[in-house]
Order: sequence, then C-alpha cells, then structure tokens
Amino acid sequence: MNTPQNLKYTESHEWIKAESDGTWTIGITDHAQEALGDIVFLELPEAGKKYAEGENCAVVESVKAASDIYMPAAGEVTAVNDDLAHAPEKVNADAYGAWMFRIKPDNAADLGKLMDAAAYAGHAAK
Repeated sequence: MNTPQNLKYTESHEWIKAESDGTWTIGITDHAQEALGDIVFLELPEAGKKYAEGENCAVVESVKAASDIYMPAAGEVTAVNDDLAHAPEKVNADAYGAWMFRIKPDNAADLGKLMDAAAYAGHAAK
C-alpha cells in the first residue's frame, strides 16, 4: 500500500497535504481507490462553500459502490479539481496526484488531529 510520509490521513481514507499558503489539498488514499475499484464518477464540492468537520462534502462512485468523502476539518472549499469531472479514472491511476479539492481550514491546528502515515497504514490494515 502506498502511503506517502509527507501527508496526513483520516479514518475515512482521505489524504491531506498542508500547502505553504495555509490551504489543505485533499483526495482519497491509494487504499481507498483500490478498495473501490474503477472510479466512474465524482461529485465534488462547490468552491466557496463552507463545511463542518466530518460533514459529507463529495461522493466517489465506482463500478462497485458509491462512497462519501468527508471534510477533515471545518473550513471553506477554495478550489476544485474540475479535470476529474471529465476523467475520474485519474484517481485510480494516481490517487495522490489526483487531488479533489482544496480548503482553507477554520483552524490550522486541526492538522495535528489527523493521522500520520504510520498510524494510517495501521488503520487501513485492519
């Protein structure tokens, strides 16, 4: 399982990369895309919309199932990867290169509540 050390992770299999401008880039993990199988559709959040921590903000549909994506922290969506709407299979090809959206978290310190790579690898192996 590919679990980059420079990212943070959630129990619901999202990865988070803290950017230098204070935003967070978010996608689903390699483990999640592998479990879902061939991804055929993504419903991504709207830029400018605010979400609470843990709130359902997007949906990934695959040939096997549909799965919700949850906000790792309260914040506002600042950007959406519109390329994925036309090519959702990019998530299967490179889960960590195919970011889904970016947020400006209400509290940057919330990053510390997320799992590091080792903790996520243990969680995903359960």
